[in-house]
Amino acid sequence: MNVSRAAAMLMGPLTIGLAALGCGENGSTNAKTSSGKPIALVASGDTAGWLTPCGCTSNQSGGLLRRASYLEEVKKTTEFVLVDVGGAAAGTSTYDRLKFEAILSGELAMGLAAHNLGASEAALGPDYLREVARRLSVPLISANLRDAGGKLVAEPYRLIAVCGRKLAIVGVLAIQFQSAGCQISDPRQAVLDLLAAMKEKYDSLIVLAYLPEAELRAFAAELPEADLVIGGPTGQCLAPAKVGPLQLASATNKGKFLVSFTAEPTAEPLKWAGGVLEMTEKFPDEPGQQKNVAEFRQRLAAKDLSAQESGLGPLSSVALPRQFQVAGSAACKECHEAESKSWESSSHHHAFDTLAGKGAHMDSYCQRCHVNGFGWEGGFVSAKKAGGNAHVGCESCHGPSQPHVKDSKVKTPLAAKEQCTLCHDHENSPEFDYGKYWPKIAHGPAKESPK
Repeated sequence: MNVSRAAAMLMGPLTIGLAALGCGENGSTNAKTSSGKPIALVASGDTAGWLTPCGCTSNQSGGLLRRASYLEEVKKTTEFVLVDVGGAAAGTSTYDRLKFEAILSGELAMGLAAHNLGASEAALGPDYLREVARRLSVPLISANLRDAGGKLVAEPYRLIAVCGRKLAIVGVLAIQFQSAGCQISDPRQAVLDLLAAMKEKYDSLIVLAYLPEAELRAFAAELPEADLVIGGPTGQCLAPAKVGPLQLASATNKGKFLVSFTAEPTAEPLKWAGGVLEMTEKFPDEPGQQKNVAEFRQRLAAKDLSAQESGLGPLSSVALPRQFQVAGSAACKECHEAESKSWESSSHHHAFDTLAGKGAHMDSYCQRCHVNGFGWEGGFVSAKKAGGNAHVGCESCHGPSQPHVKDSKVKTPLAAKEQCTLCHDHENSPEFDYGKYWPKIAHGPAKESPK
């Protein structure tokens, strides 16, 4: 829609970015001198710290390396605008912040036009978000996230010029994601108030709405002013579909899927056609993003984060009292020599080495499943302080066993079979079958499968 709105209310001084994306070799934003390529709007969302698939198995989707490779193909035939719906962080720990910044850096290298603040971003707090936006020059947006004093945390929208057309990109998130130190106002009203105050002319209104599915659908149905509403988190992606005059879609699930819309720049009004695309292995790892991941791992190596600093916590099928501390696999060998020999000949005994071979041994997310006692008292501390807790040990499956070592009448606390699927899950080990895997590590008096 070709829209011109005069300011109907004063919202305070706003510094809004007008980013010009070139059309043709001369970089002109005049449609008459454009390359003739269509406009492509590509949206990611809910990356949730998934900088790259862990690589433990084949057929894993997602990762910025593949996203960048896809965009390299897209730009050959279109003039693309890259946006993110939000949800890029996985937590608030030191480790999570480092990974979040690596994701932002990767997006910037791809030509990011706008990154909406989702739930995981809001949880990081206004001060940090402003600081990281300033330090990395990230175009963060949100029209309804404010600090405790009522000031917007980021720009409410971005006006993107591409092929002689202007796209107004607005960001909002659900009130339910409000956290300490911030305020979140009604998303729909925030968009309407913004439109009333906007002085710029734009050709298409695109709203990035980090809202749960039911709320997202209601939001889209009540906002006919928009052309596109792209949301998350919805559990599964929503393929583009008409909701009244606009189109609704969702990009979610660890950034494994992208939503892509295209429009001919000469059409009046712009008419968008879109679909959902999975970032599978058919997209090779893009070199620039490989460098980004390598730099992220270098930062991890310099810090040598402890398990506690990761914010991830131990992998345990049940909650354990503090007296259950890690004794170390060497302590088990004194009474369980045969079982220890079986372990020493298994892949578990070399699990940490497989990470080092990929350069991932400094990554806390990977360490959890490749070391002994991650996050437990007496267990794995950090890559440079691993000691006897490098590799998957006895207590990875049986639980921290210091009380058992002191008194054999005290049973080990965890059921090994239940522990297996915490690492050999659908994400990291989709072909895991307990009956087939057990013979590879079989041990015990009769080498029976543990109950």
